[in-house]
Amino acid sequence: MTERVVLKLGGSVITDKSGACAIDHARLRDIAEELAAHRETALVLVHGAGSCGHPEARRYRINDGLTDDNVPGVYETHTAVSSLNAAVVDALRDAGVEAIGIHPLDLGLAEDGRLVSFETRHIAEMTEHGIVPVLHGDVVMDRLRGSCIVSGDQLVTRLAAALGSRRVGLATDVTGVLQNGAVVPRIDRSTIESLDVGGSGNTDVTGGMRGKLAELLALADAGIDSHIFHVSKIGRFLDDTGHGGTTITAKE
Repeated sequence: MTERVVLKLGGSVITDKSGACAIDHARLRDIAEELAAHRETALVLVHGAGSCGHPEARRYRINDGLTDDNVPGVYETHTAVSSLNAAVVDALRDAGVEAIGIHPLDLGLAEDGRLVSFETRHIAEMTEHGIVPVLHGDVVMDRLRGSCIVSGDQLVTRLAAALGSRRVGLATDVTGVLQNGAVVPRIDRSTIESLDVGGSGNTDVTGGMRGKLAELLALADAGIDSHIFHVSKIGRFLDDTGHGGTTITAKE
């Protein structure tokens, strides 16, 4: 079976999270060129919403559930994140990567904020033919709330488990998980309690770094390590030559 690598681009890497859907096209081009240089990798790409989706989700209180007042927020939020997804796919295709956007709203169902149904077989088939599926944090329908936000981090854990991936990376705008200005090289459930980890400093409805670590620790419990590193280290991660960041792993 093909070894599939799941890579997530943080929303703050490809957008200015303090703006209104301010896409960093220059960085997207750089990332796309790096990924094009690793075409031999069977890659599944996920990206965060950044400033394209978080403001809309917060304004319409999507995570609080649907009412008559905020139903339009499903459209507004999905449209915002879809526009970013289109920009990511365009950058990849311009660099020669056979990328296709995949929208979680179309194929996922949640219950109280957690995915309970999410089709991945077609995603696995895409990678067998050299296609790079590009997914993103999105609004999805929720059997209890009506709607909720499914973060890119939740998608990463779902995809890695379903696809049997043994290599999971999260490219961020920092060098890893930081404590007192230094990178924490390894985190497991016994060490997480000693870390002072907060949420995002910008508008983020998915829990910021603490939410990210919760997802990745659940993945570690399933026997799959993940790695958080600076976006400039994507090439080294894909080459499996180290990344200088933080590894999230099961307790020994």
